[in-house]
Amino acid sequence: MSLLRVSDLTFGYEGSFDNIFENVSFSIDTDWKTGFIGRNGKGKTTFLRLLMGGYEYKGSITTDKRFDYFPYRISEADLDKTADELSEEWKPGVEGWRIMCELSSLGVDAEVLYRPIRTLSQGERTKTMLAVLFSGDNEFLLIDEPTNHLDKKGRDIIRDYLKTKKGFILVSHDRNLLDEVADHMLVLNRESIEVMSGNFSTWQENKEKADAHAIAENEKHMKEIGKLKASADRAGRWAEKNENTKIGFDPIKEHDRCISTRAYIGAKTKKMQSRVKNFEKRIDREIEEKEGLLRDIETVDDLKLMPLTHHKKCIVEAKDFSLAYEEGNDVLSRITFQLMQGEILFLAGENGCGKSTLIKAILREAKFKDYAENTAVYTSGMLETVSGLVISYINQDTSGLNGSLMDYAEKNELDYSLLLTLLRKLDLSRVQFEKNIEEYSEGQKKKVLIAASLLSKAHLYIWDEPLNYIDIFSRMQIEKLIETYRPTMIMVEHDERFREKLASKVIEL
Repeated sequence: MSLLRVSDLTFGYEGSFDNIFENVSFSIDTDWKTGFIGRNGKGKTTFLRLLMGGYEYKGSITTDKRFDYFPYRISEADLDKTADELSEEWKPGVEGWRIMCELSSLGVDAEVLYRPIRTLSQGERTKTMLAVLFSGDNEFLLIDEPTNHLDKKGRDIIRDYLKTKKGFILVSHDRNLLDEVADHMLVLNRESIEVMSGNFSTWQENKEKADAHAIAENEKHMKEIGKLKASADRAGRWAEKNENTKIGFDPIKEHDRCISTRAYIGAKTKKMQSRVKNFEKRIDREIEEKEGLLRDIETVDDLKLMPLTHHKKCIVEAKDFSLAYEEGNDVLSRITFQLMQGEILFLAGENGCGKSTLIKAILREAKFKDYAENTAVYTSGMLETVSGLVISYINQDTSGLNGSLMDYAEKNELDYSLLLTLLRKLDLSRVQFEKNIEEYSEGQKKKVLIAASLLSKAHLYIWDEPLNYIDIFSRMQIEKLIETYRPTMIMVEHDERFREKLASKVIEL
């Protein structure tokens, strides 16, 4: 048995107010299939980079294994190279025949190795990199969100492939993937790090039980503290009142008292004061036991949505609608559907099947203010949106996000205070408010887009892959929001559990 041991790990970025890790210690068996979860910005990718020697840190990380990391970096210059050429840079000494064997397990023809990277689809790049990653010996592999941007078919292939492997840490926000693949979980809680046996659902069940127990214990301690404080206050008032009777009595009204009575009163007061001190000690003990009970509770604040109601029931309608960028070469072919108010329509299908193209066609038809397309399109059939349709749109691309949050709010005519409040509810720390958005992680950028959409009053919400890089806790928070308000939506999202829970309709393209 080989172990990865982390001892007293402390790390913080230069100029940051807080450390990301503070005296962290745990061990992982390097034969485990370890799922790795935590809130956005908690340090999952940072930890993988630390293992790869990317930053200096305090403490120790020891193992007899070598580390390798997915995804491999691809520069602009690398896009014109082939995976066969880059594989030696990615994993020095790797043997081509082993890569081909792994590609075969992934259902990919070996010819992808000899095509320029820029010609490969997102799924082909992911599978090629994984094939190289698993072609070494004596390695412990670090896999960072391998299913982002992949369709259901691609996710299923990656899931089935990883089920046959072992010896890795898998960062993922895909609950189905973690349930199918992981046999242990590494969890970045709010204040601690936890390692446990089982998959995501096992961890979630145990977490809910532990949280319920912690909340019950906290309530019990709070009641006990309240009783003790009341008793201490009552005893303190008695002691003070008793002490005040030692001096200044009326010999006519209190003829039974004399100066020697003061010693008795003093002893009685001392006994009461001793009782107060005992109460205070018990209060301190109860508070000490209470502290830490709720430190890892994942409280998920309810979000709010402000959908508008249109006077027409049918918002979008398509009948035998086709679209092509080149005449005679349809991207969308004879699509028919109706979207009624309160319905949530999911667009499904393989990457490149036209999901984003259909969204753009709807935006174009509705004359959406922030959408402009210079490419000529050829359409037939019917695609109609109601007049006066107000749309809130989340694009899957975050590359245009830059500047401060205040600048972003002004540019998009959003209430800055409400934007910050929503981002706090989505667990974006106040420290991040001081940074420019381009410094955020991808998950944090997505949260900015989601918060902006939630602040927009609209008849129709169109979200194109909104959950890429979003942590599991925020996904469940957004699920609850949509389930509560049932806005009219068109959504592209490959998270199967999310779709199964919310979809009114699914169109397979």
